[in-house]
Amino acid sequence: MNILSLFVLIPVLMLAGLWLAKNLNQVRGVMVAGSSALLVLSIWLTVYFIQQRAAGNTDIMLLSASTPWFEPLNIAYSVGVDGISVVMLLLSSIIVFTGTFASWQLKPLTKEYFLWFTLLSTGVFGFFICTDLFTMFMFYEVALIPMYLLIGVWGSGAKEYAAMKLTLMLMGGSALLVIGILGIYYFSGATTMNVNEIAQMHNIPVDIQKIFFPFIFIGFGVLGALFPFHTWSPDGHASAPTAVSMLHAGVLMKLGGYGCFRVAMYLLPEAAQQLSWIFLILTTISVVYGALSACVQTDLKYINAYSSVSHCGLVLFALLMMTKTAATGAILQMLSHGLMTALFFALIGMIYGRTHTRDVRKLGGLMKIMPFLAVGYVLAGLANLGLPGFSGFIAEMTIFVGSFENPDTFHRVCTIIACTSVVVTAVYILRLVGKILYGEVSDPHYLQLTDATWDERLSVACLIFCVAGLGTFPLWASNVINDAVVPILNSIYYIQ
Repeated sequence: MNILSLFVLIPVLMLAGLWLAKNLNQVRGVMVAGSSALLVLSIWLTVYFIQQRAAGNTDIMLLSASTPWFEPLNIAYSVGVDGISVVMLLLSSIIVFTGTFASWQLKPLTKEYFLWFTLLSTGVFGFFICTDLFTMFMFYEVALIPMYLLIGVWGSGAKEYAAMKLTLMLMGGSALLVIGILGIYYFSGATTMNVNEIAQMHNIPVDIQKIFFPFIFIGFGVLGALFPFHTWSPDGHASAPTAVSMLHAGVLMKLGGYGCFRVAMYLLPEAAQQLSWIFLILTTISVVYGALSACVQTDLKYINAYSSVSHCGLVLFALLMMTKTAATGAILQMLSHGLMTALFFALIGMIYGRTHTRDVRKLGGLMKIMPFLAVGYVLAGLANLGLPGFSGFIAEMTIFVGSFENPDTFHRVCTIIACTSVVVTAVYILRLVGKILYGEVSDPHYLQLTDATWDERLSVACLIFCVAGLGTFPLWASNVINDAVVPILNSIYYIQ
């Protein structure tokens, strides 16, 4: 068995273990054992990948394997990883591990909750290891479907509305993907659905590419919060339970950017080159609109949700710039934002669990009451606004430098406009930190509250370590990603 299949097998075994678990301690034991195994496996894979590249292994995909599944349509279970897949698998395992401890005290229906949470994780890991279009789409759907129940049953606020809105919009995007995938398969004349083999053929007519590129890009872009298809995201984030928000914003939204780059731009390169300006305008709007919208929100989760719209918009924005530096920055941003937003949502959930409110106007003086959570929130805010030393700075600087490498006026104007989001982000983060953490305690009842428990401290500390570690030592991630973006950009014939 190919070792990459363990990323699917371990969650499947976790599902079986959860199903057989008889009490809460057994449920927690299964989750800790499974999430720890996934984390160790992803760390090993990252080290192995770095060693292989250092040894001169230049294969596009490492650990590749393929097993026929449904031969009449040339569908196979094909797996393989490049640098982009490796860092996404590492990100996913970190979020699943920390999300497990962030949900340690969750009640009721803890067993059922973790069953759906693990199924969602199965879809995410399967998507990132697969190189066959059909199996990628299958795991993509597996990752989306559990969101309805996780929000609708264990969420808060207008959870039924948010769950239904999210499901309908993402399923609409999936319908577009089906059309696009079938178009690529039939018009490429390929005898396989393997992404890399189709890309190497380069035989889809440009007129056909221009028809199906919007289907694929918008289909994945809906999950990546592409304007104006982003409206499901804030409602979904605000209503989801803590760990689901962490996995949703930290990993699930990254499937959108990954799919746009790996499928839409890689397999339809001429269309990407000719139509990119349309989507570049939309992503520029996403970046600025998301930041401005966050400024006027009063709910902590909505603030972070709109911030995620802005930061995920930067991912698509950078990919559409089609330079090596910008594309590397886009993947770094996926990794950085995944860690930062998971940290934010974890802290927000922990604060809400104590104060029973997310309304900024009702919070104040929390630094005196829960210093660990407050310091964690300050660090998360500084990372989010791009302070040097944290992952956000490295990712955003790489994106803006790479975007400005385009010599034409249009691309540079878009870059300058997108840069304004950095200032807006600093404004709402600093105002937010000052309002809820410092000053007088806004409610006398808050004085009776306690600080983070051991499981919450473990989750928060792991994420802070990762955010600061990536910001302080970014070169390993940049080197892993660099080689992976080159083949895709080469297919677009516009590498700089």
